Amino acid sequence: MGLIPPQLKSPPKYLLASILCSANGILFGMDTGIIGPVTDMKDFKAEFGGSENATIHGLIVSSILIPAALSSFFAGHVADRLGRPKGICIGTFIFGIGAAIEAGAVHIAMFIVGRLVEGVGEGLFLGNLVVLICEISPVRIRGALTTGPQLACTLGLVIGYFVSYGTSNIPSSLSWRTPWIVLSACAMVICGLSLAFLPESPQWLGLQGRYEEAEEAWESLGVTLADREPVKAQVQVQEVGSDTEEEFDSVPENKNAEPTAKVLDIFAKDVRGRTALAVFLMGMQQLGGIDGVLYYAPQLFQKAGLASSEASFLASGVSALLIFAVTIPGLMYADSWGRRSSIILGGIGMGILMFLMGGLYAGDAVHQNTGAGRWIVIICIYLYAALYSATWGITVKVYSAEIQPQRTRASATTLAHSSNWVCNFTVALITPVLLAKSNFGVYFLFGGCCVITVVVSIIFMHETRGRTFAQIEEAFKGSSAKGCRLWKRETSKA
Repeated sequence: MGLIPPQLKSPPKYLLASILCSANGILFGMDTGIIGPVTDMKDFKAEFGGSENATIHGLIVSSILIPAALSSFFAGHVADRLGRPKGICIGTFIFGIGAAIEAGAVHIAMFIVGRLVEGVGEGLFLGNLVVLICEISPVRIRGALTTGPQLACTLGLVIGYFVSYGTSNIPSSLSWRTPWIVLSACAMVICGLSLAFLPESPQWLGLQGRYEEAEEAWESLGVTLADREPVKAQVQVQEVGSDTEEEFDSVPENKNAEPTAKVLDIFAKDVRGRTALAVFLMGMQQLGGIDGVLYYAPQLFQKAGLASSEASFLASGVSALLIFAVTIPGLMYADSWGRRSSIILGGIGMGILMFLMGGLYAGDAVHQNTGAGRWIVIICIYLYAALYSATWGITVKVYSAEIQPQRTRASATTLAHSSNWVCNFTVALITPVLLAKSNFGVYFLFGGCCVITVVVSIIFMHETRGRTFAQIEEAFKGSSAKGCRLWKRETSKA
């Protein structure tokens, strides 16, 4: 056995843990991939006829998102109290229960209740995935590993679309129930594996004052000394009669230190700017229109000229495959290109595509059966989905977690995810209504949001690629937004 080549030895535990943690993201992708095709199935419409109304259709799809936004707001506090793996597993279990309720729904109200329950679970687990991976990863490959949940989401999207496509011709309610049965089963399996095998974050152990255990956790994860983020206790000291706060490293002998991350710490003077930036970016990630495309892909393709339901379903599945394929190189090169330039250039490209599609519809250049306009729209939908997946889909979530200090990382990141859910709800609710009233308005809305995001990113973002948390902290504390270079606003070297 001693002759086994080094390259064939077991991978480090931090890599296996990151893969398992990322696997939870499959559930979110599957739900996104399932809900659009399912609500467009004949048997679903026959059982819940009101879904053919644009407003009710939007409410059915988006009902998962408000409870997700509310639970996401508290998800960081849950993870700070119970630990990252337990916080994730609680959410995954609740999500599985919600999917089971949807699978057994006998009335539209019961189906919506299932989506509400699913949303509570989704909000609890999704934001903490990036937090845990961020805290157990070596600095040099943190970007690549923290994109894992996004890759898993795109894989789930593919699975969801094609499971729905495969069951759509079953001549009974099993056509739309089967995808939810599969989703619920996957949730319970992933929950069990995560509870059994996900390791605790060394950073979280440090917040509990368990410094020796934190060092042991680093050893167990297989992260070298050079690649570890230092585990320090973040103790806040507030001067009497002053609104200013300072942080210093407490001595590691204090084994019984209480965790200092409170919900309202994210609004402290030294971090509230970063909290606001993360909340803005995560919200605009949705207002850029991606879930309008993913949730309602069948309808978008039908409006662009793919008249048959089967053709639009298949086109939706192909778009999911494209998103998954593009995310793979995005993951591989996540630490090779900058977070800031990725968000800025991605926003410019997506904005141009949205304005182009809106302009074609506004100019009445898109016709159902003839003309090049419909094919340009279809190609633009594919290009938009691919560009989003290679830029914003990967970078925004990673960046929102990276810029937070240790004491507020979980709470601030999950608050940003709450913003994401609220904006996701808005997009899911208004997209079918706008499509019913106008072919072009929704594209101009999403394009405008992309432009706004680009402007804010140019002004306020610092580059975080390849930086330690200490260097990122120094950049946000020590420099202003003025005088930055357009494409490469680097952080200070600590």
